[in-house]
Amino acid sequence: MSARPTGLGYYFEDLSVGMSADLMKTVMSNDVIGFAQLSGDTNPVHLSDHFAARTPFRGRIAHGLYTASLISALLGTKLPGPGAIYLEQTLHFRSPVRIGDVIRAYVEVAELDAEKRRARLACECVVDAKTVLDGEAVVLVPSLHRNA
Repeated sequence: MSARPTGLGYYFEDLSVGMSADLMKTVMSNDVIGFAQLSGDTNPVHLSDHFAARTPFRGRIAHGLYTASLISALLGTKLPGPGAIYLEQTLHFRSPVRIGDVIRAYVEVAELDAEKRRARLACECVVDAKTVLDGEAVVLVPSLHRNA
């Protein structure tokens, strides 16, 4: 294998169908507040205990795109890693994520297009063995051959 040094990700030529990576993240209140500030999504279902208690969720929930951002973190840091360019993403939000939940984000290489140096990855986020988000991502992956 011609993988880059540890922490620097993979070249397209190093990838194979079935490779996977994951990460775990506990959702903290300050994460949700920070995401609201960053994104501008200040929906009180994310920020107000009083408001959220009167919704079908009966409590605050994390932004769906906060959960999806963990997929972005995986693609940009682990698989394929640094240098990968996000091209497409489908997302299916299955269940709410609550403050205090531990999310396991997981990606797996599902298909490789050598001509275009693109990888399609299956993506899933799970809380307590329940899928809360799934979808697919397409990324452009750096080549071992710089001019390729």
